[in-house]
Amino acid sequence: MDDIKKVIVEQREFFKTNITLDLDYRLNSLIKLKSLIEEREKDISTALKADLGKSEFESYSTEIGIVLSEISFTIKNLKKWAKPKKVKTPITAFKSNSYIYAEPYGNTLIIAPWNYPFQLSIAPLIGSIAAGNTAIIKPSSTSKETSRVIEDLINDNFPSSFIHVITGEKSKLLLEEQFDYIFYTGSVSVGKKVMTSAAKYLTPVTLELGGKSPCIVDSEGELEIFAKRMVWGKFLNAGQTCVAPDYLLVQKNVKDSLVKHLTTYIEKFFGKYPLNSKDYGRIVSEKHFDRLVKLLGSGNVIYGGEYNRKMLYISPTLLDNVSWDNPIMEEEIFGPLFPILEYTSLDEAIEIVNSHPKPLALYFFSSNDDKIERVIKCTSYGGGCINDTIMHLSTPYLPFGGVGNSGMGSYHGKGSFDTFTHHKSVLKRSNTFDPDFRYPPYEDKIKLVKKFLK
Repeated sequence: MDDIKKVIVEQREFFKTNITLDLDYRLNSLIKLKSLIEEREKDISTALKADLGKSEFESYSTEIGIVLSEISFTIKNLKKWAKPKKVKTPITAFKSNSYIYAEPYGNTLIIAPWNYPFQLSIAPLIGSIAAGNTAIIKPSSTSKETSRVIEDLINDNFPSSFIHVITGEKSKLLLEEQFDYIFYTGSVSVGKKVMTSAAKYLTPVTLELGGKSPCIVDSEGELEIFAKRMVWGKFLNAGQTCVAPDYLLVQKNVKDSLVKHLTTYIEKFFGKYPLNSKDYGRIVSEKHFDRLVKLLGSGNVIYGGEYNRKMLYISPTLLDNVSWDNPIMEEEIFGPLFPILEYTSLDEAIEIVNSHPKPLALYFFSSNDDKIERVIKCTSYGGGCINDTIMHLSTPYLPFGGVGNSGMGSYHGKGSFDTFTHHKSVLKRSNTFDPDFRYPPYEDKIKLVKKFLK
């Protein structure tokens, strides 16, 4: 606890020096971070393989590459984002100019999960650095190899007064301390605890949580390409993705055809024996493995269902005859199990989605533009795709975040800078003009005020 307090005090003192307000300091820190990641790319990839069985391609495309791209985008745009923005001023404040200044919060805490342990530790850090904050990062203890690399990469190359990684048992004490901003990615249950701790100091938070993200398939459209994109999104990282399609909601008359295409693409991507595939990941721990195996009892396995505890392997699995009363539909799956439910009309599908907590993502597959617009307008979710899965996370121009039970706040691109920034409003008044109508006594001035304020 003393070590944690020491780092927090150091960071508060460092922030008071205003060094982080300097744009060159921020830009140089981001450039240095990018260079270090490029130098340690092989170590990061090896750690991700050890923790989650990720292939080199998946490690780069979903973790390392995304982070490097995010840093590059931020470096390119930071001066523009940080510049005070002049806005309009109403006639009631004549002889004034109005501005919005971007200022950092101060000392930030970033709590990362284990499923994308590198990306989800470093991506929020990019926003924190860009905005001019100091940061403490708590990576997951479950993905221990990647957390070790992150700890070495940051703590060996940046002063602890600016950025510092805290791991191990002591990291659990972080939420007892006061921060100026907390960024948490993880489960809904822990998110509630984070928010409770933050409330003690009225600390603002971003919560990137999860939920049961539906994948709705309409009867109109190319089922084969729909299935191809669903299989990729669902079984990426062995299903351990917060925005993975959690369950399939398919129009009844095309269900059988869609299932055939799903099985075809599972085998095209991973072979008939995914255990031997270099491109198929593993479950992160025995605890999560055991939880997922229990869920196999929900409904009927119509494809897959194989598992090996020693290798933390569960095959891509399709489950039929599933109902909302089954255990698998009572929690976010976070694994390679894909329950299939049917609907007969789009109204029914929309009602099913809206009768459950708002999901982090929603995916709708259809070639009918009217139906697409109905789903977008009539359902609430964090973000999503039409005729694809997960790819909305790949663009820095789309902020990513949840709504309701799936989280609050967003980031990516400018959204990351904005999340870690207080936008301070300032009105600058001229002394050359000072009308009396706003000052007392107010007798006979109401008519003049009403001309402007209506």
